[in-house]
Amino acid sequence: MILDFSFYLFVAVVFTGTVWLIDQWFLKPKREQVVLESSDVHQGVEVSRRGKEPVIVEYSKSFFPVLLIVFLLRGFIVEPFRIPSGSMLPSLYIGDFILVNKFAYGIKLPVLNKKIIEIDTPERGDVVVFRYPRDPSLDYIKRIIGLPGDHIAYYNKVLYVNSKPVVRDYVGRYMGPGQTAANEYDEKLGDDAEHSMLLLPARPNNLQGEWIVPEETFFVMGDNRDNSNDSRVWGPVPESNLIGKAFMIWMHFSDEMHLERIGNTIK
Repeated sequence: MILDFSFYLFVAVVFTGTVWLIDQWFLKPKREQVVLESSDVHQGVEVSRRGKEPVIVEYSKSFFPVLLIVFLLRGFIVEPFRIPSGSMLPSLYIGDFILVNKFAYGIKLPVLNKKIIEIDTPERGDVVVFRYPRDPSLDYIKRIIGLPGDHIAYYNKVLYVNSKPVVRDYVGRYMGPGQTAANEYDEKLGDDAEHSMLLLPARPNNLQGEWIVPEETFFVMGDNRDNSNDSRVWGPVPESNLIGKAFMIWMHFSDEMHLERIGNTIK
């Protein structure tokens, strides 16, 4: 069990819900009985004093429905993330706030992270958020390059999948924020998996080699190939570490405002 935000949110839901139930079943009836026994008669009319709820009960009743809805939405449907680095340029900028589909690959129990319903399987080209294998308390975002059983090779800044070089077309000099002296390419991992990626021609290629992707794991890389800490360094990502598939940018906030990015789909 990982003690992350989901865990503390779950604890808050359980606490406020328990306080509310204890009050409904035990404390409230006692308060009402005390009020009933302490009713006054004023000018011939019976007047009841209202029993005041304890502050903790009042707050628990107010926050429990909100916390429960947030927990269910965040745990089963969609979760927001903020892009902290430039490893996924030009697809994702630093400061992009994205939404992640939590049920794209199956429904998992929140906190326990145990899959209970299988829905779909990850594909090459998917942009995924996952728990960093070396420190599961950290969330990373990368693109899936290799599926279980694939042979991945990376030499001289050329990507090979199952001994075939991945097709890429030169677009031109990258003109966006967050990276200088980079060349932009359109890369095609499959018929329906085309995305932009960056290479730094002046930087030597230190991250190269060959890998066989083990079963139930995925090989991931950043789109900013020469400026990404990914599976070339720390190995493949276990399927159990996947949080979900990134699908939309819902907000952007950084030193430079890029309002045109709001609402863009992630591909």
